[in-house]
Amino acid sequence: MDAKTRFIEIYKEKIKREGAEGLLAYLTSKSCDFFTAPASARYHNSREGGLVEHSLNVYDCLADYLSRDKVKSEYALNYSEESIAIVSLLHDLCKINVYKPGFRNVKDEFGVWQKVPTYEFDDKMPYGHGEKSVYIISGYMKLTREEAFAIRYHMGFSGEEDKRNVGKAFELYPLAFALNTADMEASYFVEKED
Repeated sequence: MDAKTRFIEIYKEKIKREGAEGLLAYLTSKSCDFFTAPASARYHNSREGGLVEHSLNVYDCLADYLSRDKVKSEYALNYSEESIAIVSLLHDLCKINVYKPGFRNVKDEFGVWQKVPTYEFDDKMPYGHGEKSVYIISGYMKLTREEAFAIRYHMGFSGEEDKRNVGKAFELYPLAFALNTADMEASYFVEKED
């Protein structure tokens, strides 16, 4: 099954919140490149369709992390399947319509410059990273406070946020820590480029 089909299946099965259908209609519309966009310009999944693949990888990593006995019993992290799907599948909506195909010059193994395809970042709505995803989702459906904080702080300490706020968000909203863990696992292990 391709990534788009799997994403839509999980989305429809797990997310039943009022407004979810409208958000999915936007994601599948011609004005949205969610299913064809890369996940980054030069790093993880920097290829066509990389964003939806990354979202699914984060979903798998988050579901796995939250299913662990220790996480459930000792840390008391128990979230609905809907919350898990929302925060993982939608955490990077901020990347919709921001990557444009381009070229860059790199030297080949012989030291000769070659023009290679790449993506350029061009954000027409520079509202931040996690906060922009929360903003987009909130235009369609209501998030719980913990879901909003999880998406907002999913970059953890690697983002540009005030580090004190990141630590406090992780302390108050453990789903934010769990989503950050899943995002890092997907980015650095599952999607590791050879």
